[in-house]
Amino acid sequence: MQDVIIIGGGHNGLVCACYLAREGKKVTVLERRSIVGGAAVTEEFHPGFRNSVASYTVSLLNPKIIQDLRLHEHGLQVKLRPQSNFFPLSACESLSFHRGFAETQAEIARFSARDAAVLPEFYAMLETVADVLREELLRTPPNVGGGLADLVRAGSFGWRAKKLTMAQRRDALDLFTKSATDVLDAWFENDHVKAAFAFDSIVGNYGAPSTPGSAYVLLHHVFGEVNGEKGAWGHAIGGMGAITQAMLKEAQRLGVEVLTDAEVAEVLVEGGRAAGVRLADGKQLKAAKVVSNVGPKLLFSQLIDQQHLSEEFQRRVRGFKVGSGTFRMNVALSELPDFTCRPGTQLQPHHQSGIVIGPSMDYLEQAYLDAKQFGWSKQPIVEILIPSTVDDSLAPPGQHVASLFCQQFAPQLADGASWDDHREAAADTIIDTVTRYAPNFRDSVIARQIHSPLDLERKFGLMGGDIFHGALGLDQLWCNRPFMGHSDYRTPIPGLYICGSGTHPGGGVTGVPGYNSAREILKD
Repeated sequence: MQDVIIIGGGHNGLVCACYLAREGKKVTVLERRSIVGGAAVTEEFHPGFRNSVASYTVSLLNPKIIQDLRLHEHGLQVKLRPQSNFFPLSACESLSFHRGFAETQAEIARFSARDAAVLPEFYAMLETVADVLREELLRTPPNVGGGLADLVRAGSFGWRAKKLTMAQRRDALDLFTKSATDVLDAWFENDHVKAAFAFDSIVGNYGAPSTPGSAYVLLHHVFGEVNGEKGAWGHAIGGMGAITQAMLKEAQRLGVEVLTDAEVAEVLVEGGRAAGVRLADGKQLKAAKVVSNVGPKLLFSQLIDQQHLSEEFQRRVRGFKVGSGTFRMNVALSELPDFTCRPGTQLQPHHQSGIVIGPSMDYLEQAYLDAKQFGWSKQPIVEILIPSTVDDSLAPPGQHVASLFCQQFAPQLADGASWDDHREAAADTIIDTVTRYAPNFRDSVIARQIHSPLDLERKFGLMGGDIFHGALGLDQLWCNRPFMGHSDYRTPIPGLYICGSGTHPGGGVTGVPGYNSAREILKD
């Protein structure tokens, strides 16, 4: 019998396994697919073309975890984007965010001298509040109604918050509760500048910039760092699978048993405690503790006999919000996109950035309204990354691969319609959207790999296609994630824990839930 069984070989499951194994625990990781990594994997989707399948860019991966798990020693390399973001606005105009602040400020000044002038103060405000979040990342939230340790954790957080000035406390409250529109309207006047910042508020968020709580989603995407540079984004050489393959090497070095093609059908509960799992093939595996790296909705609705959960808890599970409005595509390209506002198919800095199609606040709003009415946006928000511009191992010479991260697409279509019947049409809409800004794009597509919300659920176990394992609203954050009273990675069933993105601090390739969960498991 093992000390611990972990359900799901995604990055948080591997992180949790490594920290437990470091303390001498016998750990088995069970992965349903034939490859570990969860949504952070690299696959060949067309002969000669490889790309990150779902997760697609690096920033939030915690530096402590990179160091503790020796990921660089296991081959992980991350290259910073030479240019941060590029926003095509029309046939002849664009807005660029550069890595250098002075260049970005000068670019914004083309649109608004006032917005350029307040930019340093806005960045300082974001960084101050992001630092508050960073301080809480590697701490277990206090459990409401918990014991002395929870009181100490709550008091400790209050003491840290006391260091903020009153203005900074107001800023934090704004970012945790308001809409991105409300926050950005108070800072900026130019619509394009607002839209550039508002994009982060709808990444993985089935909502509009005007949706209350969207300001936090913006904040969630700025607390990361790459190679010591705060707020930066980068490319993992070899794709996102390079991260989880490096984690796998460390897990195996520590003696973790990793089994693929091992689908868990049920968490076994004996005498009121988690006692192991039953696999889809009927085999039973026993362990002193079971850790779930799948989302809370999937765990509690499909992997546990409901007799072991109270009626009130079952109701909470049914009400747990999932569905990020995300549609993911990977495309093989014969040449780079030729944007009319920045002509040329020869490599330019904007080709190596995050290329975001979402030129105005109205555009971002309408994308969500369309999805609510029609199932998907008629003019979706699209972020294009072309990692082959910095990593030539992903595509044949002279050709490229691109990740298309797209919003807004309803998690479930209305009137019983299935994404199986509409995924190709939605993909065509995405290609058409990019082609309006880069006329050569449609003809340059050699092949495409499509992941509708339903595909993301089937392939990676992301309920509702939710890339974060659950919406990032105030009702599902910190001491409320996944449920009030169970924010400490423990569940209502003794011996059963959660280590995935459905726990604090939420989604993204951070590794933090896996680290925090391992700490609590070791305490027990």
